[in-house]
Amino acid sequence: MTAPVLIAGGGVGGLTLALSLHERDIPCEVFEAAPEVKQLGVGINTLPHAIRELSALGLLEALDAIAIRTRELRYLDRFGNRIWTEARGLHAGHEAPQFSIHRGRLHGALWQAAMERLGPARIHTNKRLQGYMQDSRAVTVRFTDGTTRRGKALVGADGIHSALRALMHPHDGGIRWNGIQMWRGAVDWPVFEGGDVMTVAGDMREKLVLYPIAAGATPQTRLTNWVVCAQVGDATQPPPRREDWSRPGRLEDVLPHVQRFRVPWLDVEALVRATPEFWEYPMCDRDPLPHWTEGRVTLLGDAAHPMYPVGSNGASQAILDARLLARLLDGMNVTKALAAYEAERLPATRDIVLANRRGGPERVVDVVSERAPEGFSDITQVIAQDELAAIARGYSQITGAQMTGARR
Repeated sequence: MTAPVLIAGGGVGGLTLALSLHERDIPCEVFEAAPEVKQLGVGINTLPHAIRELSALGLLEALDAIAIRTRELRYLDRFGNRIWTEARGLHAGHEAPQFSIHRGRLHGALWQAAMERLGPARIHTNKRLQGYMQDSRAVTVRFTDGTTRRGKALVGADGIHSALRALMHPHDGGIRWNGIQMWRGAVDWPVFEGGDVMTVAGDMREKLVLYPIAAGATPQTRLTNWVVCAQVGDATQPPPRREDWSRPGRLEDVLPHVQRFRVPWLDVEALVRATPEFWEYPMCDRDPLPHWTEGRVTLLGDAAHPMYPVGSNGASQAILDARLLARLLDGMNVTKALAAYEAERLPATRDIVLANRRGGPERVVDVVSERAPEGFSDITQVIAQDELAAIARGYSQITGAQMTGARR
């Protein structure tokens, strides 16, 4: 039997890789550190170039059943004045939709597909990577439970706290916090603006992100995701302890920030107050690595390039990583495939990490708030439309997700 590709991490990137390898009849096994798989998290956006890849895996129908096809993205100032609007997904001329989706439901759809296609014998839980050794023919992985597994390659898709990244780069600078705290929640809420619009509002101090991520309990409602971001520190401070990364949020912490926003078609404070449970996270990333690959071992997704959650690129870039790596492993030997994968994906994702630190496409609200902190009546008196377009579309070019939709 051909030695399998060993995948450490059963998240979005790891499962997409497993499905992509299976599609090409390349044996693989997934080793997830968590003892059981739960549908955790809140809303994320997956961009058309990533959805095109999941569609090629036969997952479009499953995703349509659990997500919202995003029609439009709007940027507002904190007073609700419109700064920039653009069509998204199919509405922008792409061949695949943009999906707004609950991260846990996306993960669940990938997990179910992997279990059905690979079979449960190839997908393992409670398997935390501890170490590895490699030679010219294979790599042997050791897990914390004392077991080992030998394969032809090892791919670390084990997230921002990646054990494999730590082994490969023991002197890595670690997780970086930019001083922004995020509160994130989702609640069943009456449909607004057609039920398929994503909104980013705010200024240089605070931002609000709103979008529906699934059908609601009734035809008149949607499961609606909200995010509030506030600068509470600066980049000189260490990130909060890991156990503080996903703790329940408190109304008394988030409401003072929420109350600064005015969205004409939504009572944001009522939305937040109606959310039974929401979560608090620090906005963190890591510095780009000099390399991901050592022989038969490489990194993928957040293990390789964790980035700030602006521009909807975290899960999307992990999907693109996985699809390229599978194609390369199907056409050349392991070490050449991993080297070619790094050569293409490392510089591309490094540029996105750095662009996200500058605000990504959301920089349009920062620029406008700096020039018109008390709002405006005519956006053209604040910023030229060409300048707005350069920010929004320039970011799309960096990420490989160029939008063809015109401003309205």
